[in-house]
Parts: sequence; structure tokens; C-alpha cells
Amino acid sequence: MSRGAREGSSDGPQGASYGASYPLVAVYADESCLGNGRKGDNPGGAGGLIEYRRADGTMVRRDFWVSEPSTTNNRMALRSAIEAFAALSAKGRRFSVLFTSDSRYLVDGMRDWVHGWARRGWRKADNKPVENVELWQQAIAAVAGGGHEVQWNWVRGHVGHPQNEYANHLATHAAAAQSRSPGLAASRFEAWLAERREQGKLTTEPDPFPSSDRFAADRALPEVPAGRF
Repeated sequence: MSRGAREGSSDGPQGASYGASYPLVAVYADESCLGNGRKGDNPGGAGGLIEYRRADGTMVRRDFWVSEPSTTNNRMALRSAIEAFAALSAKGRRFSVLFTSDSRYLVDGMRDWVHGWARRGWRKADNKPVENVELWQQAIAAVAGGGHEVQWNWVRGHVGHPQNEYANHLATHAAAAQSRSPGLAASRFEAWLAERREQGKLTTEPDPFPSSDRFAADRALPEVPAGRF
């Protein structure tokens, strides 16, 4: 789970356009690093729940997860976006994506920071190089490569948000098992939610599927160096 960001924050889409231009998808992603900040190899994972509503109203849910043997929370937050958009782009169509994460590092970075970094040649305001620059650029390329539009949405972690808690479950299990999903897998969200409710560990209702007319896309991401990926 995220421990917060370092370069400030923002609370709403900037330069937003209202109304989804493409079929709407909701992604709930989270990250985990076992022993984050300690010396040595700290295994980590990222996971996410993807929701899509068919024309007949049927809700379709898919899971994804990935792991690294030595990593950080911030790296895995970026991996959550890379994996999600790579999977969506593999569908061969554009989507309007409401991407929800409890990582301020990821959400504020994709909303705001990357634009300044790109203008400065991928250096921060203090002229130091951007950390995890290759992953930031991969995340941007994953979004741009599919032609998707995105609303980056932050949610507080550890407060019983069902989809966020489930994404954390996927991430922590991936970190511990050092596993990855075979692409998008059939979701176990409903079974997991029923189990948590039976145990009295979760009482909050899941977020409803977002409304297309309330979707507010954030500004387009900057270009990344040509031929990098």
C-alpha cells in the first residue's frame, strides 16, 4: 500500500473533458512491497481488478497481478498501471478508463508531475534525475499506445473500500508467492467479498460502476522519447 507522495498532490482532474469518449472501464489497482525500505531484497507485487459493463448490463470482472523479487512500493504502483493498460490495449480498442489507486505517487505523478518532468528533459524541479524514469515512461507508453483516455482517481487505503482492499489482496499474495497472472484472469472478487463479509471484516458496499457522463478525462500525457520501448 502507498505511503504517500513527495512532490505535492492534486484533488481533481486538470484540463478535464467531461463524458467518456469510448467504452468505459473501471480499474482498481494496488501495490505491495514486503519489507519496503529495508536493506536487501524486498519482494513486491501489484494487482488489480478490472470492471466492464456489457451493453446488456452484465458486469464483467477480471483480475491481474504481477511480482518482482526486489522492488519498492513506488515501483510496483507503476507496474500496476503498466500491466493494466497493456492488458486493455491487447483488446485492440480504445477505452475510457477510470483508474483508482491509493498511491499518491502514481495518481499525482500521472496527473501532474510527468508534464513538468517531460518539459525539463525528465528531470525534477531541483534538476535531479527522476527516479524510476523508465517505469514512468513505460506507464505513459502503455496508455498512449492504446489511445486510451484516463481519469486518475485517488482513494485512501486501509479504510474498507472493497475494490481497493481486493486489489491489495491480489498484490500482497503476488508479492508473497512471487507469481503473475496469465494475462487477465476470471475474477474472484465476489467470492472474496462474500467471505470477508461472513468473517465480519468488510461491511462497505462496492463502488457502483461509474457513469459515462460523469467521467472526466485528465489531460493527455506527454510524449516519451521515440524508440525507447
